[in-house]
Amino acid sequence: MNPVRHMEAISLWTELDRILGYLEDRLPETMLGITDFSGEPDSFASSRAEAGRMEQDGGNGEGRWETIEKLSATFGLSDFEADILLLCAGFAIDERFPAACAGLAAQAAGAPLPSPSFGMAARILPSPHWSVLSRQRPLRYWELIEVGAGPLMHASLTLDERILQYLLDVPASDERLDLRMHPLPEEELLPAEATDEMRLAAQAAARRWTRRNDRVLLVGASPADRIAFFRMLCREAGMRPWSLDAADLPDTTEERERLARRLMREAALSPLALLVQTARVDDPQRLAAWLARVDAPVAVDVEAGTPAERLSGVRILLPSMTVAERKALWQNRLGPVAAAMNGSLDAMARAFEMNGAEISQTAEAIHDRLGGLDRLGGLDGLGGLDRLGAEATPENNNLAQVAWQLCRDASRRSLDDLARRSDLLASWEDLILPDGQMGILRQIVAHARHSSVVFGEWGFAGRYTLGHGLSALFSGHSGTGKTMAAGILARELDRDLYQIDLATVVSKYIGETEKHLRRIFDTAERSGAILLFDEADALFGKRSEVRDSRDRYANLEVAYLLQKMESYRGIAILTTNMQKSMDTAFQRRLRFAVQFPFPEAESRERIWRKVFPAQAPTHGLDFPRLAQLNVTGGIIRNIALLAAFLAADEKQPIGMRHVLSAARTEYAKLEKPLTAAESRGWE
Repeated sequence: MNPVRHMEAISLWTELDRILGYLEDRLPETMLGITDFSGEPDSFASSRAEAGRMEQDGGNGEGRWETIEKLSATFGLSDFEADILLLCAGFAIDERFPAACAGLAAQAAGAPLPSPSFGMAARILPSPHWSVLSRQRPLRYWELIEVGAGPLMHASLTLDERILQYLLDVPASDERLDLRMHPLPEEELLPAEATDEMRLAAQAAARRWTRRNDRVLLVGASPADRIAFFRMLCREAGMRPWSLDAADLPDTTEERERLARRLMREAALSPLALLVQTARVDDPQRLAAWLARVDAPVAVDVEAGTPAERLSGVRILLPSMTVAERKALWQNRLGPVAAAMNGSLDAMARAFEMNGAEISQTAEAIHDRLGGLDRLGGLDGLGGLDRLGAEATPENNNLAQVAWQLCRDASRRSLDDLARRSDLLASWEDLILPDGQMGILRQIVAHARHSSVVFGEWGFAGRYTLGHGLSALFSGHSGTGKTMAAGILARELDRDLYQIDLATVVSKYIGETEKHLRRIFDTAERSGAILLFDEADALFGKRSEVRDSRDRYANLEVAYLLQKMESYRGIAILTTNMQKSMDTAFQRRLRFAVQFPFPEAESRERIWRKVFPAQAPTHGLDFPRLAQLNVTGGIIRNIALLAAFLAADEKQPIGMRHVLSAARTEYAKLEKPLTAAESRGWE
C-alpha cells in the first residue's frame, strides 16, 4: 500500500525520492553506476532542510507538505494516479528525473529526453489500472495533467502548471481563469452598512455554501452594497471573493464547460467564492445552464430590471440604507464637520442615496477640500472646527456648498451613460411668465428643499409609503420656456438636470422599454438628479382599446410608468406640447402642473429686452414694435441670434433691419407668413 496516504506532513522531496526509486529499479544493468541519481539540485537544499525540520517537529507544518494527500482526497485519486502526478512533478522540477527517464528508455546520446507517459507509469509504478486512461477519471476530467499528441499510452504527460504550483505551495491562480475572472480587492465592510439583519443573512448563506454550495441571489440595494455584502459573506465562509461578468462567458458550449471545471478545480485547490455580475446579460438561459454545471460557492449579483431576475436560487433581499442610516454614517465620517453644516446634512442624506463606500470617499474628499480652503483663507477657523458650532455663518454655508457639490460630483457618474446632462445657464430673471405660474414654480422649489423636514422630522414618510417624490408636468406651446424652467429649478436646487432621449429609451422589443426606464429611474433616485422628459406625450400617452398584441404591450408600458411615477422618490419633470394626449391617470400622480401660456405682447416685449446680452452692440431697437411679432420666447431667441450674425457680417450694431431680415428667415422656416401688422412701422 502506498505510504503517502498514511504519513502526515511528509516531504514532497521524500515522495519524489520514492518515485525516483521506482525508476532506478527498472533501469537496465548497463545504466547502473553511470549516472548518480542520489544527488539533488542545490536550489532545493533549503526546501529539503525545511521539510526535515517539519518531520522532526512531528508534522506540525500546517499541512505544507500534505498537498498530494489533499489532492488525492479532493479529486478522488487512486494511489496509481497520485504517483503519476508525482512522476510528472519530478520530471518538471528535478533534473534527476529526465536523466533517469532517458536511462530507462536506453536513450541514445543527443536524442530528445523522453517525457513521462501512461506506458512508462504502468511499467514502473505499483498498482496500475487501465481506467486511468478514461476522460472521466480525475487526471483527465479535471485536467490535472496535459496529454500530448500521439498514441494514448505513449503520449507525453505534463503536469498542469497550476497543479505544480499547488504542490510547491506557490501562491498562484489558474491563468486561464484570470482571463475572465478576477479576485475582488479586500475592503473592510463599513460598520453602518453591516446591520444585524445583514450579518445573520450572511451567516445563513455561508452555512449553505459550506454544506451544499447553494446558489445565492443578491437582490436589491445598490451594486456597491451587493458587492460589500458578498465580501462579508466570503469572510463568514472563509473564502476568497472573486468576480465574473456573465457577459464574458465563452460563446461555445465546450468552452463554457471547460471554464466551469476550471472554476470548480480552483475552488477545490484554494477556497474561493464567485460573484457573477449580470447587468449586461441578455440571455439568462445560457447563464442558468452554465451555473447548473458549477458545483462551487456562487452568488449572483441581480441588477433590477435585468433578465437575471428570472434565475433560480436562494434570494437574499438587501435593503438600501435608510435616510437616517445615511445621516448617521455621514456624521460618523465627517466628525466635527457635521455639526457645522447648518442642518444641510439631512438634505444631503435624502437627496443622494449613496452607499457606505461612496459616503466614506466623499467625506474624505470634503476633509481634503476643507484643508485646502483653510490654507487659502476661504474658511476662517476651519483648523479648529470645534469653534464653528452649528449657527448659520458664511463659513458654514460655504462648507455646506462644498459638501453638496462633492456629493453631486460623486453621484452623477452613474447617470452619464443613460441620459444627457444639461448645462444650467438661465436664472429666474430670464423666465417671463405670469405671476401664477411663477408662484407654482417656487412652490416646487420649496417642496424639494423641505422634503427632508416634512417626510423625515414631521413623520409623513411613515404615514405614506408612496408619493415621496416630486413630479411636475409643464405643458404649452413649443418655445414658451418649459425646458428653461426645468433648468432654472435644477440650478436653484443645486442639482444636475438630465434630459432623457426617448430614442434611446423606447424599444420595439417587448419589455425593453420598461427595462431602460427602470434603470433610469433607479439610477436617478440614487444620484439626486432631476429627470426631464421632453415631449413626454410620446411616452406617457393615453392607453387605447386593445385590438391586437401591440396595443396590449403599449398599454403595459403606460401602466408600468404609472406605477413607477407613484413609487419614484426623486424629482421628475415632464414637458409636452399636447397635454390632451397624456393619459389622465398621470394627473393624480403628478404633484404639480404648470401651463406655459403663449406670451402676450407685454411679455414678448420683456423677452425682447432681455434677449440681447449686455455686451452685444445694438442701435435703435424699438422693443414695443419688436413685440408685435406674434411668436414664443424660443422663436424670439432664434431671431435675435440670427440678427446678431447678420449685423456682425456687416460690422454694424444690431438694428431693426437685421431683426426684420432674421424674422423673415425664421418665419419661412416655420412656413408661416410675416404679416403686415407684425412688421408695421419697421421700415
